[in-house]
Amino acid sequence: MVALRDSRDILYVGVDGGGSKCRASVFDADNRLLGTGVSGPANPLHGYAQTIDSIVRSAALAVADAGLPAETLGELVAGVGLAGVNMPRLYNEMSAWAHPFKQMFLTTDQHSACLGAHRGGDGAVIIAGTGSVGYSWVKGRSEIVGGHGFPHGDKGSGAWLGMEAVKYLLMAMEGLAQDSMLKQELQRALGTSDPYDVIEMMAGKPSSQYAKLAVPVVECAEANCPVAASIMRDGAAYISDLADKLMESKPPRLAMIGGLAPRLKPWLKPHVAERVSDPLDPPELGCVYFAQHSLAALGDGSATSAEEVDAKALFG
Repeated sequence: MVALRDSRDILYVGVDGGGSKCRASVFDADNRLLGTGVSGPANPLHGYAQTIDSIVRSAALAVADAGLPAETLGELVAGVGLAGVNMPRLYNEMSAWAHPFKQMFLTTDQHSACLGAHRGGDGAVIIAGTGSVGYSWVKGRSEIVGGHGFPHGDKGSGAWLGMEAVKYLLMAMEGLAQDSMLKQELQRALGTSDPYDVIEMMAGKPSSQYAKLAVPVVECAEANCPVAASIMRDGAAYISDLADKLMESKPPRLAMIGGLAPRLKPWLKPHVAERVSDPLDPPELGCVYFAQHSLAALGDGSATSAEEVDAKALFG
């Protein structure tokens, strides 16, 4: 059991919610990690009920992992960074949630990831995971590039790679595209060589299901499969363009995060790859930085409510 040094100590939970999973970590007032929990997807665009369930489950798991009693959940100051809440409707829905925390400060996963990547300071970040987006935070001003959601956007992401792979596979199965290592690996991953089976398996599936097929694309590209390499180059070119656009605001640092990031970096344009630095802290700690900044704004009178703090970060 973790003993608190003083009853006045604040405990924080940083909650990073995306299209594939929700990760929560409990930190003490000195930003020391106490415990972590992971649950299911937390993008309100794909389901409000799933999102709030994932947030609560991951936070409860983090509390348990920290060795703290379950009722500690109600004592936590939560910084919550979610995919999708850059859309005003979804932001309003999540802001109205009767959450179980002592306080909750809500922002986008882009903003919290950027704060984490640059240890609470200014910078730019490219998120390349299930989805993709570019974000910069410089002198109190934010800019979002991309992040339009799957399947309409998110080019260069895991879901996009999987979608492109399925498109190619269906054509290759019918002799309309060249045979390749990628075709064989996709058929093995899906367990079929029948295009109608592929359609039945993948039609209407969420981004997280398509993102699973990014693995054979990346592995085949790294093994010099020309079809897979072409898909990777196309996605990486878009991510490089995102970086160039973000650099127009002159952020002091540029980082790239997400499950796909380390595999994508070698495919970026050289001048972009040279600028990319490793993130300094994880997104969950970025959520805590946001909560701490928000509490400070309330304390010094520069904001009058949690909602005003959140809205400034999201909408300027």
